Amino acid sequence: MSEQNNNFKVNVNTEIGRLRKLLIHSPDSGLGKVVPSKAQDWLFEDIVHLDTIRKGEYDYYVKLLMYFLDPQKIKGKLAEIDSEESNRSFYKPNHPDFHNSDAVIEIQNLLSEILAQESIRKKLVAAVCAIEGCTYKVQLQLADTDPKQLAEIFISGTLANDEMIFAPIPNLIFTRDVGTTINNYILLNKPAKKARVRETLLMRYIFFNHPIFEGYREHMLEIPDVTMHFLRPGDEPAFSTTLEGGDVMMVSPNHVLIGCSERTSEHGANEAIKLLFENDVVEKVTVVKIPSKRDYMHLDTVFTQVKRNTWVILNSIAHSPKYNPYEPINFLKEPEKLEATTAIQFTKANPQEPKHFEHVEALLNEISQVDLGSTEPTQIIYSGNNLFPYDSREQWTDSCNLLALKEGVVLGYDRNDKTVEAFKSAGFNIVDVKDLIQDLESGRVDIETITDTLILMPSAELSRARGGFHCMSLPIWRDDLVR
Repeated sequence: MSEQNNNFKVNVNTEIGRLRKLLIHSPDSGLGKVVPSKAQDWLFEDIVHLDTIRKGEYDYYVKLLMYFLDPQKIKGKLAEIDSEESNRSFYKPNHPDFHNSDAVIEIQNLLSEILAQESIRKKLVAAVCAIEGCTYKVQLQLADTDPKQLAEIFISGTLANDEMIFAPIPNLIFTRDVGTTINNYILLNKPAKKARVRETLLMRYIFFNHPIFEGYREHMLEIPDVTMHFLRPGDEPAFSTTLEGGDVMMVSPNHVLIGCSERTSEHGANEAIKLLFENDVVEKVTVVKIPSKRDYMHLDTVFTQVKRNTWVILNSIAHSPKYNPYEPINFLKEPEKLEATTAIQFTKANPQEPKHFEHVEALLNEISQVDLGSTEPTQIIYSGNNLFPYDSREQWTDSCNLLALKEGVVLGYDRNDKTVEAFKSAGFNIVDVKDLIQDLESGRVDIETITDTLILMPSAELSRARGGFHCMSLPIWRDDLVR
């Protein structure tokens, strides 16, 4: 990848421009070591079957990304790549036959490449051992470990002899949460949960030390803690400064959305706004406060963009619950404020006079019509086709968490049947990824001409990890939208 450093570009100014480069992390052995007693501590609701999640699901994601972003690596070679003899070598980061794409970029490879530098290896080993409470003897052992093997240990928590020395970081497959590309800057996360501290540390070392990001080191934005944060009482969420990438959306060249959620605090949003304005990155930031519940977790779990005039969203987020003033209960009990969703827009020119939106749909309509210049009416597709109980059921399995490969062409889970019906009613083609890959390989379908399509991805195991393809992607470069 070093040959590509001079041509490497960081630039994302919408959610839907043609995707050119992204960071991913394929499911590693640590994902198969999550145990029931620690699942929730490690932010998993369930334990997944590693072999199925790899071969039966995530491999299709990698293949599809390759056809769209790096076709020369896969076109005409699919039969060989998927043969029994190859034994998935194309998908294994440490294997000599790994795809090693410079468009579909594997985080584990970036990590092993910076660990080849002795000074970085020693610093990072010391840092990881400090936060994981390792012995000094283990620290010396890790410092002498081969960089590729060491990268695997840092991610899986497991030595070559299958001995676990610290917890895995299974959430690294959700690369979106480690940072967000905002124009030609990268806003780094500040995680809310202890389980994500190590992955954040590893990603900071990658962003600040890997040669491909060399030209952008002054464009890395880190969220600071509020002044004298260590004097604040306890670890109460109300006083924390946290921000995760799933709560940040780059919706137009001068406009960023930040969600205040279970994972991103008001203090985190405040610090991000100051950084973005002080560095002249954008002109306006809209903070969307969603209920602080595990059901929602991040902003991108309740809505994502499909086209410049089309969004998929959970209806209860689009419109906060209406309270009947004639109901006696409203005189007897205060409404649950945590259930309300609000949207407040701050501008760099006049931050002290924010604009309030009546509801989230009004915000999305303004983005489509004003920021992106849509000439068509804004179209809202609702999770579960807005039918109870399918709306909430399918949002839980990421019906609203879609990744746009280009405008109107999005990836979603195959299990969300009612949401698929809603897409059909909105005029979208529905195609199974297995059929699409065969058509791309044979030439029957051209990625340049495919439009308005929801691509259904296998999801029996992936959906149990609580994240969709928007979560499992960190776009680094998208084309500008043509207006």
